[in-house]
Amino acid sequence: MDIQLYNQIVTKHANTVFKIAYNYCKNKYDAEDVVQNTFLKLLQRKDGFTDEEHIKRWLIRVAINESKNMCTSFWHKRIVSWDESVSDAEFSFENDEESELYDAVMKLGEKYRIVVHLYYYEEYSVKEISEILNIKETTIQTRLMRARAKIKSMVKGDWLDE
Repeated sequence: MDIQLYNQIVTKHANTVFKIAYNYCKNKYDAEDVVQNTFLKLLQRKDGFTDEEHIKRWLIRVAINESKNMCTSFWHKRIVSWDESVSDAEFSFENDEESELYDAVMKLGEKYRIVVHLYYYEEYSVKEISEILNIKETTIQTRLMRARAKIKSMVKGDWLDE
């Protein structure tokens, strides 16, 4: 792969890959490792891509697989974090409601978190998410519906009653 093209891809998609990895790992350092492994696989890839969207979808799929591998590894299951009670992500929000909503999304189970992230933050359609995750569209719709219900029950405030 051309190094200039590789640098452009990394610059454009590193943030997206990190967010996907963080959604799975819930740990900044593990997510950074996943990002590194994902872009290493991109560098080693011999096949080309058809277009920009193909690159993005490939990166998301690889990031999901790498995240799953990281979270299910023997080593990862046996370590204990120094401070598991403090979130180590450094995200800033315009208001408290967005921060509270993000916290609620992060409390969802893995299968709900990734679908919510791809739908609301990456703005993929249900059909596109279905293709990326290799899951039926109805399953994606069900997970979104259940995730919304769980988030609604977790996040309580005046703005929900409006």
